[in-house]
Amino acid sequence: MESPSTLSETKEIVQDNLDYTLFSWSKQKGLDPIAVQRAEGVYLYDYDGKRYIDFSSGLMNVNIGHGHPRVTEAVMRQMQEVSYVTPGCVTKARGELGKKLAEVTPGNLQKTLFTTDGASAIDNAVKLARLYTGRHKIIARYRAFHGASYGAMSAGGDPRKLPSDAQQVPNFVHVEDPYCYRCPWGKEIQSCQRECVSHIERVIEFEGPANIAAVLMEGESGTSGCIKYPPDYLQKVRALCDEHGILLIMDEVMSGFGRTGKWFAAELHGIVPDMIATAKGITAGYIPLGALIVTDTIAEHFNDRVLWLGLTYSAHPVACAAGVEVMKIYEDEGLIGNAARMGAYVDEQVGRLTKQHPCIGDFRNTGLLGCIEVVKNRVTKEPMAPYNARPEEMTVMNQVAARIRQLGMYAFVRWNYVFIAPPLSVTREQIDEGLAIISEALTIADAHVTE
Repeated sequence: MESPSTLSETKEIVQDNLDYTLFSWSKQKGLDPIAVQRAEGVYLYDYDGKRYIDFSSGLMNVNIGHGHPRVTEAVMRQMQEVSYVTPGCVTKARGELGKKLAEVTPGNLQKTLFTTDGASAIDNAVKLARLYTGRHKIIARYRAFHGASYGAMSAGGDPRKLPSDAQQVPNFVHVEDPYCYRCPWGKEIQSCQRECVSHIERVIEFEGPANIAAVLMEGESGTSGCIKYPPDYLQKVRALCDEHGILLIMDEVMSGFGRTGKWFAAELHGIVPDMIATAKGITAGYIPLGALIVTDTIAEHFNDRVLWLGLTYSAHPVACAAGVEVMKIYEDEGLIGNAARMGAYVDEQVGRLTKQHPCIGDFRNTGLLGCIEVVKNRVTKEPMAPYNARPEEMTVMNQVAARIRQLGMYAFVRWNYVFIAPPLSVTREQIDEGLAIISEALTIADAHVTE
């Protein structure tokens, strides 16, 4: 039993947060957040001593696991030397991190503009595409989330932008997704003619190729449901861009830095984008940092032209120092290879769960970025909660999420999706532990399956 003083401290911490801070994407009344006291590896611990296995790596960013002492030491060393310099000055950490990114990115992606997060990386990618091409339109996907700033939010199709839709940034054109489980054209992947690509081709024709600066695609789909691209989809999109002089921007905020079993998901698809916008895993979430990595061709364009981009905290030395150390940890601890191996193990084990749970309609996973799609009926594919579900439509999935938490797991549950994205340091035993919790929680959804 916890002492009364500890329980009192927990209550006070939670109440201070509820009374004096605002919470993202939530009604502010009725919240019951976990009061995290410490974290280590793949586990979070609250003030009452309860342990939660973190099956979403925070927000799919704590790739190296929690509490790694090497990052703490690197940050402390940098702060003892210099905590901040203006972006017009340079530090050793900035150059080191830029050089390392040039080494691990595909093709001729060579130079980096450091930003503060993923949304600012996307915003600057859009601005840079317009500066470079002299065009103004951006094509992006409906089922994608690119960040919560106005620019990034408008670029995405995620319904979280709809309450602010009146202020949406202009000149973003959205296209359907290659959602093979729920194909918009009613096709099967084995026999389709890639209508998802010819659809983009028609949109390019309708909008005017000479007006389109860039196509924006996720490296791998994330919170929209880990929608997997058909094998040749991005290659065909790359070819369309080349044909019309359109830049290809890859949003690797979530899929970058080993999450998919490669440094960047673009490698899985055999393409080289013109820009990679990324964040999250670059510092494993320890300190906010984003990056826009561009080809040498784009960089050279601004040798004699002003690059009209900038941020107060661009290339923040402490964040860059964290990034340098995190990059070393990925390599020293073999985390990217482990992500590929553990991803294959997750695929195998969820395959077994699918036989046990009739509510599992589909499982989509790349490395350690995956989600279970929960349905009422496998034949009709009726979702347990619809896209952009209203609160009253989330009853069953809320019960599933509550059971997951009760059993000691921190996981991301959205609509009819249960995400599986643990830190890249996860072991087989920890995957078994986590999947056992999800399996028990899914019995709640099984009870609502219709034959």
